[in-house]
Amino acid sequence: MRRLIALVLLLGWCLPAAAAPSAEPWPRWERQDATSAQRVDQAPWAGLLRRYLRPGQDGVNRFAYGAVTPADRAALEADLARLAAVPVSRLARAEQRAYWINLYNELTVAVVLRHYPVESITRINLSPGLFSASGPWDAKLIRVEDEPLSLNDIEHRILRPIWRDPRIHYAVNCASLGCPNLQGEPYTAGGAEATLERAAAQYVNHPRGFEVRGGSLTVSSIYSWYKADFGGTDAGVIEHLRRHAAPDKRATLEGIRSVSRDTYDWKLNDAGGQ
Repeated sequence: MRRLIALVLLLGWCLPAAAAPSAEPWPRWERQDATSAQRVDQAPWAGLLRRYLRPGQDGVNRFAYGAVTPADRAALEADLARLAAVPVSRLARAEQRAYWINLYNELTVAVVLRHYPVESITRINLSPGLFSASGPWDAKLIRVEDEPLSLNDIEHRILRPIWRDPRIHYAVNCASLGCPNLQGEPYTAGGAEATLERAAAQYVNHPRGFEVRGGSLTVSSIYSWYKADFGGTDAGVIEHLRRHAAPDKRATLEGIRSVSRDTYDWKLNDAGGQ
């Protein structure tokens, strides 16, 4: 029995990596209004990021979960309720992308705060089924247009299949040190392209993205879990890295033809009470 429990816990810790969802279109969310000029107010989220996001000297942005005041916790929950009431199908496509990215990130922070302190988001046991220790991603956390949604629904059934852009992986933050940085401002319809490019460059040029040592390429597990989004082959992943790498780091990829290993750090991106 002890061995079984240990196995379940181990699988629960590893499941987000081992069972990364594929992109499965959800036609219900493909509707848009290309003529709409409506903009979703992101000022509440911008204020939380301004007050609690801590860019580190190591290139990793951390969130000061322990410093969030009761008033700001309440404000965050109120803002999620406001966002849930947005008629997102009536927005133009660019505004929808910004809405879904910001909703995912804001909801992730809220989930962590509801269970804080916690060493890893994978320890927030909300997902249904036997391997519930795998985290909160499959739990229905919010209702938009009367549709219950999980974090996995937003990422893998809306963002990835509709936009088919590998940079989405740099936009959604899983509250972990191995994850691409949570950006210091909300995504917007007009500024999303620049923010996505900046987020991609930050990650690729950081050791979390990739490193070459002794002729061997180690990449973030993101490029393994979602290889299909990066060309489907090692060559496709390497070409993507070259595209976003600075010249000195791009040079380290010369002669590299395959990925040797991948790695990921699931520890919480926590700045504590700083």
